[in-house]
Formats: sequence, C-alpha cells, structure tokens
Amino acid sequence: MTPFIQPNLLPALPEIVLLTMACVVLVVDLFLPQEKRGFTLLLSLLTLVLVAIATVYVAPENTISTFAGTFVLDQLAVTLKLAVYLVTFLVFIYSRDYLKDLDIYKGEYYVLGLFALLGMMIMISAHSFLLIYLGLELLSLSLYAMIAFNRDSFSASEAAMKYFVLGALASGLLLYGISIFYGISGTLDITTLAATIKAQAAGNPVLLAFALTFIVVGLSFKLGAVPFHMWLPDVYQGSPTSVTLFIGTAPKIAGFAMAIRLLIDGLADLQVDWSQMLIVLSVASMAIGNVIAIAQTNFKRMLAYSTISHVGFILMGLLAGNAVGLSAAMFYTITYAITSSVAFAVLMLLNRQGFEAGEISDLKGLNDQNPWYAALLAIALFSMAGVPPTVGFYAKLTVINAVIQIDLVWLAIVAVLFSVVGLFYYLRVIKVMYFDKADEEQLITVKEALDVKILLSANSLSLILLGLFPSLLMAWCVAAFS
Repeated sequence: MTPFIQPNLLPALPEIVLLTMACVVLVVDLFLPQEKRGFTLLLSLLTLVLVAIATVYVAPENTISTFAGTFVLDQLAVTLKLAVYLVTFLVFIYSRDYLKDLDIYKGEYYVLGLFALLGMMIMISAHSFLLIYLGLELLSLSLYAMIAFNRDSFSASEAAMKYFVLGALASGLLLYGISIFYGISGTLDITTLAATIKAQAAGNPVLLAFALTFIVVGLSFKLGAVPFHMWLPDVYQGSPTSVTLFIGTAPKIAGFAMAIRLLIDGLADLQVDWSQMLIVLSVASMAIGNVIAIAQTNFKRMLAYSTISHVGFILMGLLAGNAVGLSAAMFYTITYAITSSVAFAVLMLLNRQGFEAGEISDLKGLNDQNPWYAALLAIALFSMAGVPPTVGFYAKLTVINAVIQIDLVWLAIVAVLFSVVGLFYYLRVIKVMYFDKADEEQLITVKEALDVKILLSANSLSLILLGLFPSLLMAWCVAAFS
C-alpha cells in the first residue's frame, strides 16, 4: 500500500484563503438585513486584499509545484492572479450602485463572484488537464448563475440559458479532446503529456491533430473567437451590466492562462498545427468582430463584437509561440481587461431607478451633463481603438511586431487594416457623446459616489500612464516567459 504523502500546501495558500473567506462571506450574509448589505461588499473586498497579500507572500523565485505536479506557482501565475484580483476589485465597487438601482443588491452576487475568481485562480495555476477542467467548470457554473441573477429579467434568463447550452457543448468538446490525449499518453499531467507527444509525434500525427482540434475549439469558445463567438453578443446584451462587466474582463485573463498551459506548456511540439489554426481564428475574429460591430446600436452588443476583434489580436501573440509574442499577448489581455472595466463602469453610472442604459443613443449629451465621465469613456474607447498615447496603441504595436518577427507580415497588415475599420464605431460613440444633444426625456443623471469617481478616474488615467510608460507592466509580462 502506497503511503500518503502530505503535499506542500503553501503554493495553494491564496486559493485556501479565498475558499475560506468565500464561505465566511456566504454565512455572514445570511444574517445581514438588507440595509447592511454593504458589509458583504466590504468583506468581499477584504477577501481580495487578503488573497493578494497571500499571493505576494508565496511568490517564488523559481517555479514550484505541488499536489503531484498538478498545481504550479510561477511568475506567470503570480502576475495573472494579481491582475485578476485588481479587475475583480474594480468590478465589485463599480457594481454597487447599479445593483441598488435594480433592487438586486444581494450578497449572492459577491459570493458567486468570489467562487468564479477561485475557478480562475485554479485555471491559472493548473498543470493538469483534470485541474484545468475543474477550474473551468467552477468558473462557468458561477457565471451561469450570475447572468441569471436578476430573476425578474427575461433577457437575463435567456442569456443564461444560451450560455449554459453552448458552454456545455464547448466543455464536452474540450473534454473529448482531453480524453483522446489521455488515451494516447496515459496521463493527464501536462509535463508528462509534452514528453509523450514529443516521442510519438511522428507515429500518430492524424490522431494528435484530431485531439488538438477539440482542444482549440474549447479554448476558442472560452475566449470568444470566431466561429465560436455566437454566445458572446447575446450574453453581453442580456446580462445585467454589472455581470457583463465581470464576464468581459477577468475571465479573459483566465482564458489566456488556460491557453498558455495547454498550448505552450503541454502541446508545444504541435505548434505547427495549432499556430495554423490560430491564424485562421485570428483573421476571422478581427474581420467579423470589427465589421459587424459597425452595425450595432446597442452599446453592450457593440463592445461584445469589439471583444471578439481584440481576441483576434491576443491569438496573434499566442500563435507566435515565442517569448516576444507571449509577453505581448499577456500585456494585451491584461490592459484590455482594465480598459473594458472603464467602458462598462461609465455605462452603469447612467442607470437610474426604472431605467437601464444600454443603447448607444443613451450616451447622447453625456459631455454636456458630465464632461469628466465623457472624457474617461473617450479615453477607454481611444485605447480600444489603438490611438496613441493610450496603452491600446502600444499593446497592438507589440503584437504586430511579434508576428512580423516570425515573417507573417501579411497578418500584420490585415491586423492594421481591421484596426482602421474598428476605429469607425469607436469614433461614432464619441461623436454621440460630444455632438448629439439628449432629448428632454433622456436627460442624463450621473451618480457622484466619491469612491467610484476616484477609482474610475484612476482606472481611466492609468490607460494613458501605461501608454506613456508601458514598461511598468511589460517588465512583468516579459519576466513571466523569461
């Protein structure tokens, strides 16, 4: 009988702290009256701070693993986890007044958010197919519930059902690919799988390519790449804006980590195959995302197609497969999550009792009513469009440089052309804010919560700061792959 060996729990300290505190938040919230619901928010924010401290405390100089090699902690995991904590912190604060206005200011929102965060953290550190899948399912199940959180909203229930059905299909395809790789290698460990594939690549090329296809499909669905993007616009539009904010930011970082663990750590010897797949997905995402976004009148739906186009850029960095491309893709993913949080946060500020802003026309006259928030949103939109000196320009530039270095100049040209196309619909929103006048019945009332105003201002201005001094973040991204 094999004796039980106690695993080293220290690398998983942030996950242990988060799980413990999430349960505490759940229990405490049961005994709080509605007027003291703010304590749940404070406890959730405290949880994020404690988890961030734990992550910095256990940050290693070199890669360490535990739980029989299925869980790793390295510079990549530490950086991405800290980015996810920051984005989740912003989401929780930005959502407070919105949830109050819709009369859904309940503790379940924060509890589900914390469990979704736990799933993302597991995905970031997972080094086993099984652990990656468990983290993905924990994240997905939490998101299904968050989307349907407003039970009185038919559109939210419809969006949750669509996401659930398509998400289950994508999970099944991913699991099928995992099972084929398990049949080939006899292991779920990514390191062992990589060694096995290296030895058998010449013997089973068709079977390996078949399994790889299912893995790439699962990744594409999670990131929202064309043609597996069908769920994204409907979910963005139908979900409560606070949930759309969450879905459009933090899970993208976890999806990027999942791609790194699977494609780079486990399937690097199949790079010739999966890089060709990513080229097709990248071009299709940039084309469909930017072109269809032009026709949208709903702001959240427009941002959904915008997200699809940005996924195309992230895939460009991934397909390079080298340190330059991967660090560029990581930089792009993190900065896009920070940028999106500004756009959705400003939209939530326009909500009031009995009215939920969602259409581009709802932004009419924003500059007349509140020029500061109009400027903050304009900065975010310029960053998404890649206009200097915002960080979006540098992010696009580094990704384009990465594909030029691997002699895919034509792909770089395609990316530039579709970026020009995308500039149109971002400028259209700015035009509505600054030059269109609101109707009398559409007069905008913007909340002036001091903490939100300070945090949102810092968030938006950081897009210019990172654009002027990108090394503040890029150094972390480069170190993750050095």
